[in-house]
Amino acid sequence: MASCAVRGGCPSDYVAVSIAIFSMILLIVRSTFPFFIHKVPIAKGSAFWIPVIQVIASFNFLLAIVMAVNFLKYKKSHWWLSCYVWAVWLEGPLGFGLLMSCRIAQAFQLYYVFVKRRLPPIRSHMFLPLILLPWVAGAAVIHEKKPLNYRCHFGTYWTIPVVCLHSLYVAVLMGFTRAIRHIEFRFHELRDLWQGILGSASLIGVWVFAYILNEIHDDISWLQVASRFMLLLTASILVLVFFSISIAQPLLSQISLRKREPLELKTMGQVLGIPESGLLLQREQAVDIDPNEPLDKLLLNKRFRQSFMAFADSCLAGESVHFFDEVHELGKIPIDDPVRRIYMARHIINKYIIAGAAMEVNISHRIRQEILATTDLTHPDLFTNALHELTQLMKMNLAKDYWSSMYFIKFKEEARMRSCEHEMEEVRGYDFSPRLSSVNATDDPFHQDHFSRGFTQHSHASYLR
Repeated sequence: MASCAVRGGCPSDYVAVSIAIFSMILLIVRSTFPFFIHKVPIAKGSAFWIPVIQVIASFNFLLAIVMAVNFLKYKKSHWWLSCYVWAVWLEGPLGFGLLMSCRIAQAFQLYYVFVKRRLPPIRSHMFLPLILLPWVAGAAVIHEKKPLNYRCHFGTYWTIPVVCLHSLYVAVLMGFTRAIRHIEFRFHELRDLWQGILGSASLIGVWVFAYILNEIHDDISWLQVASRFMLLLTASILVLVFFSISIAQPLLSQISLRKREPLELKTMGQVLGIPESGLLLQREQAVDIDPNEPLDKLLLNKRFRQSFMAFADSCLAGESVHFFDEVHELGKIPIDDPVRRIYMARHIINKYIIAGAAMEVNISHRIRQEILATTDLTHPDLFTNALHELTQLMKMNLAKDYWSSMYFIKFKEEARMRSCEHEMEEVRGYDFSPRLSSVNATDDPFHQDHFSRGFTQHSHASYLR
């Protein structure tokens, strides 16, 4: 016990390392499941790279604990095996500090979008390094002062500020989460934040207790073994509890991890409960389409819009029509429902407006900046100018070719068939059904028929008797 407590390699150490490896496998499976199993398109921007950074930070955090706290037997004969590489830099700024900073950046985004109703004034790729600076500064000071002993342990004098830095970031995250607690989120973002905070706070409490025991009482062998086992165990649970998909990419949170369930990739409009979002009514009356009418008016017709969208997609230029369709869905959400309007507006901006978006539309720089710098994401005219520009582009580039395409011919044929079916249903509506007359017998034109039927039935019964 005494030798493995100092050099590492106790049975409990290997158990803890196995648990850490298993937790990382679960984390990677959970984060990549929608992309590799269901082939979900990869998002652009912070919606993609912040979760990726969380996974990397979780790996760094667990690996740093394994290497710095003597779980495995190895000789520190190279500079990259130094205590200051693992216990200071990888465990601090590149591990726990980076993990907490990513979640704070996500909470910061939610606060500005749903409370301030505007996009954050600073982009995530700039906010994240700023909030990570205290960790970098602390690691630099520790690296300069070199307070670690040969077993990579701090003394009592340095343990207190290290624990305070960890607790400070948890408190900051709790502050942002408390500021958005009144928002009625639709994708469990608040629940995931509180779950991460409560889970991490309780686990950090256990982790700090084990950390202090490990750092201060390094002369008690069994306590060293037990405390470092607790360190890695709680850290392994922490990285699983802390990860969340709903905050970064809300629609991915609708995908179940159980593959036996059929996958239905819903649109944002359907998930938000927008009436008739993405649906075509089978009994919808056919409408004659006049090519001379304005294109924006024609696109209000759902069937024409889908036909025109299919044609535009075949020309690899469907972004504008998809944008029109989702902005049209946004218009169905009442003004007095700001949360759903913000969800839809944020979805449209991330998908069509920001530079490098998956379906970035071709609009002027001025219009793009007006949308990105808006002070009210719920404003009904947020995308009006962009729609005007894109409608003109579609009119010049797509509409002329559409009228002579097979898509329009097919659309007219389907409209004619629906019109015929509608007329036949109207004709069937005139069929008479048996009913009882409420007029007097002498005034009832069907009285003779009733009487003759009754007389015939009476005579037939008498004959049988």
